[in-house]
Amino acid sequence: MVTLADIVTVHGGDYLQEFGTRILPSHKRALADIVACRTESMGGHVDECEDCGHQQYLYHSCKNRSCPKCHGSETRIWLTKREGELLPVRYFHLVFTLPSELRDPVRKHQKVLYAILMQAAVETLTAIGLDPKFVGGKLGILAVLHTWTRALEHHPHVHMLVPAGGLDKDGQWRESRKKYLVLSIGFEF
Repeated sequence: MVTLADIVTVHGGDYLQEFGTRILPSHKRALADIVACRTESMGGHVDECEDCGHQQYLYHSCKNRSCPKCHGSETRIWLTKREGELLPVRYFHLVFTLPSELRDPVRKHQKVLYAILMQAAVETLTAIGLDPKFVGGKLGILAVLHTWTRALEHHPHVHMLVPAGGLDKDGQWRESRKKYLVLSIGFEF
């Protein structure tokens, strides 16, 4: 199976040569860490079985949050916990995507603008949920910020998992009036 480290090893140099001046230092570091993770360049230690004495050399992890080797198991644990929190109701999967014209400014000012994107998505969805035409109640929202596509293109967007209903002002469950929450929310420039 081809890994992300394999892809970065083969194509990373060309990628950096073409886009290096526009790549954030943290992203350059992530590429280097992904290639080095659990290799000789990270160093390591000897692990010994207490029962049989067998020794095995283990390379250290990079611990970069973008590294699938380091955080793959953490992701699976996180997903399992979230599955345990699901209500026995239908759910909507919504995606809030920035227009392509805003991607460059967002990339240059990530800390502030990613927070604004998340806040805008939650506030918009909260207002829609409170509207009696849709639910007429307060929604539960699980939101996850994604900043890249699978093709490794910068594409900030928020995935949201939302129960198909919410709690009204009296604390009663109100089912969504539709098979979908919203079809599309557009932005005009």
